[in-house]
Order: sequence, then C-alpha cells, then structure tokens
Amino acid sequence: MRILAISDTHGKFNRIPDILEKAGDIDLVLVAGDITNFGPDEKAVELLDMFEVPVFAVPGNCDLRTIVETIEKSNATNLHKRMQVFRDVTFIGMGGSNPTPFNTPFEIEESEIASSLEKLVSDAKANGGYIVLLSHSPPFCTLDRVESGNVGCKSTAKLLGRVDLIVSGHIHEDGGIMEEQGTTIVNTGMASQGSAALIELDADSHKVDVKMIQV
Repeated sequence: MRILAISDTHGKFNRIPDILEKAGDIDLVLVAGDITNFGPDEKAVELLDMFEVPVFAVPGNCDLRTIVETIEKSNATNLHKRMQVFRDVTFIGMGGSNPTPFNTPFEIEESEIASSLEKLVSDAKANGGYIVLLSHSPPFCTLDRVESGNVGCKSTAKLLGRVDLIVSGHIHEDGGIMEEQGTTIVNTGMASQGSAALIELDADSHKVDVKMIQV
C-alpha cells in the first residue's frame, strides 16, 4: 500500500498538486491536522476534495473544534478518536494537540488523550495485523523539538512499541523519520511549504518504507 501523508497546510493548498505529482500512484491519503489556520471550517473541504483516493483526516490544534463535523460531512473519513480498517491495515486517529502555551482552539488534556488512545489500541489489537496511528502531535521526545525543548505528546509516546507506525505533524521545525522501540515515527513537515511523506506498507511482512517529499 502506498500512502501519501501530509500535515499543516494551514489553509494554503497551492503545493498539493506538485506533491501529488511527485508522489505518483497512491492508495490512500493521511491528513494529520492543521488543515486550516484557525478556520473557517469550510476551507477544509477545498483540500479534502483535491484527492481521488480515500482520505483519512484528523484536526490539528489550529483547526476549530467544529471542523470535525465538516470532515464528517465531506468525502473524507474523520479518524479523530476513531478506528478504520483499510486493506487489512488498522488506522486509529487522535487530532488536536496536547496543551500548548498558545491556547489554540483544539487542545486536549493528556489524560483524555491517554484514555482515548488506550481504547483505540485495545480495539485495534483485537483486529490483529498492522496498526497505524494518525496523530497531529508527535510522541514526546520524537521529532517534537523546538528551541525550548521537546513538546510532543506524552500520552502518544506510550504507544511506542505498541503500534507499527505513527504519522504526525504539528512541530514545523522537526520534520523527518525515526524509529523508536520498533515503531516508525514520521513528522511530515509543513505541506504549505511543500513537505510530505510517501509511505509504503506491506501488511503481510509489517515492513514500512518512508521517503520524505519536498517540492
């Protein structure tokens, strides 16, 4: 399965056609939040309608909370606090972010994130096979570093070693790929600046190959 993962468009979609061209044939698109820049919600539909393959999306902390309803009504699948199986791969999602100093619209307490993720992972494990977490925030101490230090989600970090792949965005300064405790972590970077990730999954072997895209 070939997956295009993007995040942090912040309402600027002009690089998406070039990203799609560079990605080539894909089976699925993952959108890791911050689709808009503090709204309006309807702006998200413009992005979600740009793809000809299935789209799974979660909101980011710079999206309004009401964007969840907009995603629900669009052609995309809302993955926020949800689970979806696609071609024998189980996808789970957590939008928004852990609290920040900036009081952005879609922030969630770590305790709520932890309880939601625990249920999702438990349900996903029952399915067997490959598990992918689509999270706006990267796990704490993984591709989450800003000038002041690491600011990722501690609750998401508890899933390291329990899921196969975590796709995130949020931290503009720390895009890239790494592996921790057997989990591959991807921070796609800012799609508004032409960054994305192309992911190839082999659900049978659990092999994952990730390449960063820059246009």
